[in-house]
Amino acid sequence: MKLLDTIDLTNLPKHLAIIMDGNGRWAKQKGMLRALGHESGTKSVKVNIKACAKLGIENLTLYAFSTENWNRPKLEVDTLMKILIRALKKELKTLQDNNIKLNAIGCLEKLPKSAQDELLDVINKTKDNTRMTLTLALSYGSREEIINAVRNISDKVKNNIISIDSIDDSIINEHLYTRNLPEVDLLIRTSGEHRISNFLLWQIAYAELYFTDILWPDFKEQDLYEAIISYQKRERRFGKTSEQIK
Repeated sequence: MKLLDTIDLTNLPKHLAIIMDGNGRWAKQKGMLRALGHESGTKSVKVNIKACAKLGIENLTLYAFSTENWNRPKLEVDTLMKILIRALKKELKTLQDNNIKLNAIGCLEKLPKSAQDELLDVINKTKDNTRMTLTLALSYGSREEIINAVRNISDKVKNNIISIDSIDDSIINEHLYTRNLPEVDLLIRTSGEHRISNFLLWQIAYAELYFTDILWPDFKEQDLYEAIISYQKRERRFGKTSEQIK
């Protein structure tokens, strides 16, 4: 029996998020430049996007570039931006052929204008697609996101647009970058690291976490299926007891 056949298609995460880690180490292990690791990582991005669409996952969010990544050497940052632009141009057809809508979250104004323009072009061209929403987290940091939300909510309270007593989960959700996305059900991190790295801290409050030693360029369709199967074996109680769930 194929691994795919063991997946319960009625119990898929509505929102899957992935921290794509290990490109640099993958390249180093092979005696390559780090840039080639990032290039190889784009191939895994394509494979996993298509696999998620095939399964029927409605929302996929990929941690592509963090606010902290700006602190990397300028040459590597410039290379990453060029890879982003090339990937957006190259994979527009893949998105269209698979009926996938592109979305982006983060402090996007910090991206080079050429990257911003290409990103907005693909977002506009795929805006009517309905099979899956692919969100790229670019120049993204969850603490910055939450700080911005607090500032915006505080400003609205100050100007009597909302009352302080009305602030609840839904109000905060409305002021996050992910306001149009459901909470994360499953978070995958590759490369053997066991940390969240400032990614979707609010949105993963009740997410299942899956860590694998596989470096991102080697994380393929079967590896994704194994993560989904692990997710489906877990009991999600959301604070309740097992008896209440049953």
